[in-house]
Amino acid sequence: YKPSVSPEMDIMEYCRKEWRGNTPVAKRMRKGYEAVAQKFASIRRIRGDNYCAFRATLFQALSQATQLPTWLQSEDFPMLPENLLNKYDWIKQWQLKQKPGKKMGEISDEIKEYLILLGKKWKNISEIKDPIEKQEACDKLFKNEEEEYSLYEALKFLMLNTAIELYNDDKNGKRVPVFSWLLFARDTSSNPCQLMHNHLNHIGHSGGLEQVEMFLLAYALQYTIQVYRLYKYNTDEFITLYPNDPEEGWPVVTLITEDDRHYNIPVRMCQETTL
Repeated sequence: YKPSVSPEMDIMEYCRKEWRGNTPVAKRMRKGYEAVAQKFASIRRIRGDNYCAFRATLFQALSQATQLPTWLQSEDFPMLPENLLNKYDWIKQWQLKQKPGKKMGEISDEIKEYLILLGKKWKNISEIKDPIEKQEACDKLFKNEEEEYSLYEALKFLMLNTAIELYNDDKNGKRVPVFSWLLFARDTSSNPCQLMHNHLNHIGHSGGLEQVEMFLLAYALQYTIQVYRLYKYNTDEFITLYPNDPEEGWPVVTLITEDDRHYNIPVRMCQETTL
C-alpha cells in the first residue's frame, strides 16, 4: 500500500533528489522549485494514480476548510443523482470505479451516499479549530481507501452536474465562462452525455484530468485552483489559475505539477500570501 499523501519534505531537498542532472529540463525544474520555495517551505507527494488531481485538490481544500461551501449546504444536494436521472436517461450509463459494469439506475443510491459522505467529512473537518488536529483528520481520511475513492466519485458526479448547468446556460443564451465553450468544442465532448461517456467515466481508470477539466473541477467546487506548472517556468503560464478569472470570495488551493499530469502539494506558507 502506498500512502495517498506522503509526509512533508523540504521542497529544495525534494528537488535536489529528483532533478540532479544538468539537462535544460532539470535546470528549469530547479528554477521552478526555487520559485515555489519563496512561498512554501515543504512539499507532500501525492500518490500517482489517475485520481491525483482530485486527491491533491480535495486534500488542500479540506486542510484549510473553515466552513461548508454553499453548494454543500443545500438540503436537496444528496438528491442530485435522482433529480438528474429523472431528466436525463443517458445518465444511467454512469460508471463507478468500485462497480464496473453496474449501471446508474442501480447505483444512484450509492452516489447519493457518496455525496452525503462528502458533506459529512467536509463539515467535520471544517469544524476542527486546531490546525494540527485538522491536519491529522485529513491524513486519517486519506488513509481510508474506500472512503477516499467514494469522495472522488462524488466529485466526478458534481463535475457532471456543473457541466450540464453550463451547457444549458449556454443553450439558453446566458453568459458562460470561456472554458465551457472549449469543453464542449472537443469532438469527444460536444455535449454532457459525450463528456460523461468519453471523459468522466474514464477518470481514475484509464486517464486523469485534462486541462479543461481542471476548470470544470474548480467550478464544481467553487474553488480557485492555483497551479505552479514547473515546466512552464519563466513563461506567463508558470502560475496558472483555474478558472483564470476567479470569482471573488472563492477560496484558493495551491498545487504543483511538473507535466500537467501528476500533481503534488506545497505546504507551510513562508509568509502570508494572497492572490
